[in-house]
Amino acid sequence: MSMRLAILCPGQGAQHAGLFDLLREDEQAAAFLDQLPLTDYLDAPLAQVLSQPTHLYANGNAQVLIVAAQLAAWQALREPLAAIAGPPVAVAGYSVGELSAYAVAEVIDPVAAVALAAQRAAAMDAAARSRPGQGLMALGGIDLAAAQDCLLRHGAHVAIVTGDDTLIAGGSSPALEAVAAELAGRGARTTVLPVGLASHTPLMQAAVTPFAAALEGLSLHAPKTALLAGVSGQGIADAHQACALLLRQLTEPIQWAACMDACVERGVTVALELGPGAALSRMLRERHPHLSCRSLADFRSLSGLLSWLRRQAD
Repeated sequence: MSMRLAILCPGQGAQHAGLFDLLREDEQAAAFLDQLPLTDYLDAPLAQVLSQPTHLYANGNAQVLIVAAQLAAWQALREPLAAIAGPPVAVAGYSVGELSAYAVAEVIDPVAAVALAAQRAAAMDAAARSRPGQGLMALGGIDLAAAQDCLLRHGAHVAIVTGDDTLIAGGSSPALEAVAAELAGRGARTTVLPVGLASHTPLMQAAVTPFAAALEGLSLHAPKTALLAGVSGQGIADAHQACALLLRQLTEPIQWAACMDACVERGVTVALELGPGAALSRMLRERHPHLSCRSLADFRSLSGLLSWLRRQAD
């Protein structure tokens, strides 16, 4: 069994109306979804949330939906993946996807992870209301040091490092607009993201205390498989460290480029993104072209995905 598999759990942005359609076709995934009290976590009935973009992209709904979908997929895929490739040699999550990664690594119970996503989103929304008019912006095509210098001068922050010349910036809307205007003259690309809060920046400081209280109510365990910390790309050793690092990622930048490099350092040969979307598998493939990277979103069925994995193991 030569395959060394990484599991990647993305953040919000690619959720869609058919988010659960493929998962409902699998008995284990459907059973997991049925035991979740999603009605208690969402601001409207599930069908309405999925069909209306204003609800679908609202932070409080999006975080819950992302984690629920990823962990339903994991319920369906865990056993067949183990038969094909053995346990993952690395698990990493991007932004709220880190909650899913913690559940995949058995640090947090999967059902509890979905509830935690709702608590995390509520804490972040409250923090955003205390400092309104904030958001995120993708930035590319300029040296990271130069971009960071510009962000600092305008009172904005690095939120996620995604490559050698790409990052996500967070801050107030005026600060991000000033950064975009300055860097446009230097050939950089900027895109405002549909997220109304500055995740992974100091603007989320007010979310730390309520999220810490939510974590204290959980039983956390040491990872059962190699789990990478979003804020460093390093492996997480125990439950205490897992809790501390999950808190840190509220206000500190995600080092996603480091996470991708850590996958290679651990000998990963194949990476599977649990979806929705395929942004993480695309980024990993672009940064490390020798890896075989796909997302659940690339396939029309779970059996199609498993057939692809079997071919990678041959």
